[in-house]
Amino acid sequence: MITSASNPTLRLMRRLLHSRRQREKEGLFVVEGEDLVQAADDAGVDPVELLRAGEDVEPELLARVSTLAHPPRVVGIYRREALPHGVEPLSLSLWHVADPGNVGTLLRSSDAFGASLALSPGCADITGPKALRASAGAVFRVPVAHLDEPHGRRIALLPEGGTPLARIDPVVPVTFVLGAEREGLPDDVVAACDETATIPVASSSESLNVAMAGTIALYERRRRG
Repeated sequence: MITSASNPTLRLMRRLLHSRRQREKEGLFVVEGEDLVQAADDAGVDPVELLRAGEDVEPELLARVSTLAHPPRVVGIYRREALPHGVEPLSLSLWHVADPGNVGTLLRSSDAFGASLALSPGCADITGPKALRASAGAVFRVPVAHLDEPHGRRIALLPEGGTPLARIDPVVPVTFVLGAEREGLPDDVVAACDETATIPVASSSESLNVAMAGTIALYERRRRG
C-alpha cells in the first residue's frame, strides 16, 4: 500500500490533473471516481494504473491528489490514445470552445444522439478533470476528431440570421459547426460552411449556451431523420 505523498504514481497523478501540457506530453490522463472508471471498463479501455483507497493507497493521500469535493474511492491513469477517434455521419465541430464543462456536456449529448465530436485548436481538453466529469463517461464512447475531419454538409449554427433549424434538410452526413459563446464563429469559418442555421428563441432572451445549442441541433436532426 502507498503510504507516502512522494510516491511517483501519486506525483504523476497530481501533475496530470493540473496540467494539460503534462497530459499531452505524457499521453496520459487521470480519471477520478467509480462511475468514470466503470465507464472506461465498460468501453474496454484498460487503465495504466488503478489505485483504490484503503487497498492500494491510504485514503487521505488519494484525497490530497484529487480535484473532487468528496474524496474518490478509486483513481486511474489512462492512455489518451485509447480514446475513440473517428467521424460519424452526424457530428458537431467546435471552434475555440474553451469551457471544459461545455465540451464535456457536448460529449455527453453526442453520445446520446449517436454523433461524433470534432475540436479545433483552442478547445478545452477532453481529458481535463472538469470535461471528464461533465461527459459522464461519454469520453470513452464518443469518437473525437480534428475540426476539419467530419465530412458531408457543414452547417454553421449562428445565434441569429440563419435558416430556422427545423427547416434545414435532414439528410446526413452533416456537421453542425459551433463557436465559443462570446466570440462566436469567425467569418472565414462561416464562409467555409455550406449553410447557416439558427435556433429561434424568444426575442427577450439571451442567446443559448453553446452546449444547449449543440444538444438541440443533434436532437432536431435525430427527431427528423
